[in-house]
Amino acid sequence: MILELSDEAAEYGRQARRALEAAGGDDLLVAADAEPLRREHLGGPALTELGAWELEPYDDTDSLEAAAALCRAAGYWALPYPVAERLARIPGYDGLVVVADTNPSAAIGGLESNWAAVDLTGHCHEIGDIGEIRPGFVVDLELGPPAARLGVELAVALTLPCWTLLGMLDRAIELTVAHVQLRQQFGQPLAKFQGVQFQLTDAEVERSGLDMLAKYALWSITATPEDAVDDALALRAAAIEAAEVVFRVCHQLHGAAGFCDETTLSWLSRHSQPLRRLPLGLSATRDLLAARIGRRGLTGLYTP
Repeated sequence: MILELSDEAAEYGRQARRALEAAGGDDLLVAADAEPLRREHLGGPALTELGAWELEPYDDTDSLEAAAALCRAAGYWALPYPVAERLARIPGYDGLVVVADTNPSAAIGGLESNWAAVDLTGHCHEIGDIGEIRPGFVVDLELGPPAARLGVELAVALTLPCWTLLGMLDRAIELTVAHVQLRQQFGQPLAKFQGVQFQLTDAEVERSGLDMLAKYALWSITATPEDAVDDALALRAAAIEAAEVVFRVCHQLHGAAGFCDETTLSWLSRHSQPLRRLPLGLSATRDLLAARIGRRGLTGLYTP
């Protein structure tokens, strides 16, 4: 079992982060938030130049790992484009979103792509009418009748957005470390205070644990596809928990400024909400996972 991305995938992720910074970085999200209908033109060209749509995550491990690295880079800049959902596409469609049974919705507002939806039982649906754009580019979806049942595609569509959220947590901690090193209190940087160090340690433990689980879920897709959806749901639950801890700590250490639009953390936190709430929040994700695995439990890293 190898739980590290290949050197090629890791380098692709680093190059993607630099390319997205050169394309506008944080300014892309600000512009898209003001004009959601420009999302395609703000995020699409840089991704095309990176060869994002040439990746085939269902075909080989290298493409899957590169797709995960790209999602993490997109999350780092909170790129206003559903990279993970586009990469999870199935034949005949431009993208695949995971939706709940009730009030299906997804953060695909402002895009003209041809989308398919998969519910949490694995059934694929065509998307009909799309509602008005709400905060976070979220729109309500009208689904057609269930068609073919998907397997590993559901696992991929659940796993890749968690890599996007992981990239957001990378950036949130990085921003907060820079803030406490710069901000002075009682004649010394905030970073010198033990209480601040303890809080940052808690946040980093959550982030690094999610990092490992994300790599395990990625490995599970190719190595144990029969367990991949369960592992993806476990990853999603862990990702939501980690996001709650990390953003709570980062907001506390930023103070009131962390909720102002002048602060990058505010944009990052706000636009992480669709990833954390859709298709299901933490409690519903846990309930679904418990119902799926029953008393047998997850396979996990240490199962005999």
